[in-house]
Amino acid sequence: MSLTQVFLGLGSNIEREVHLCAGLDALAGFLVDIRCSPVFESQPVGIKSGPFFNLVVTAFTDLSLADLDRRLKLIEADNGRYAPDRKGLPLDIDVLLYGDLTGNFDGLILPRAEILKNAFVLWPLSLMAPDRVHPLAGQCFSVLWGEAQIDQVLAPVAFEWRGRQLTPAAL
Repeated sequence: MSLTQVFLGLGSNIEREVHLCAGLDALAGFLVDIRCSPVFESQPVGIKSGPFFNLVVTAFTDLSLADLDRRLKLIEADNGRYAPDRKGLPLDIDVLLYGDLTGNFDGLILPRAEILKNAFVLWPLSLMAPDRVHPLAGQCFSVLWGEAQIDQVLAPVAFEWRGRQLTPAAL
């Protein structure tokens, strides 16, 4: 069985701890060697809502990109993402990177453009994979973060999942 490394961005602005933990639990049910970045609080981008908690997850999967994306949509649905009466964004899970794939895959564009646009994606990604090279920008994530001119304020927040503190106090 061949495994592909994936990077996923998770965010929530409704019952943030509950939904992020539920999302992580669901991901841990089918992804291998899941690792989590620190969790950051950020102001919303592109929508009017309360602040978000965001993090990046890396893991390995034997699922195709299409099958992975379908699974992520089901996890979002299970957490109320598509409920007609929802008041915010309970859980958002985006594929940021799927192996070294680049291009448009049935509407899913990789690498995800938000990597270079949003601090709440680029900073945790640079912490998780500092030496990994962005397949289009040609620079590693730590350099991209160091040179980023993104006008967004992030605050690390204490966050525990399965008894592990995800955000180090020193951050």
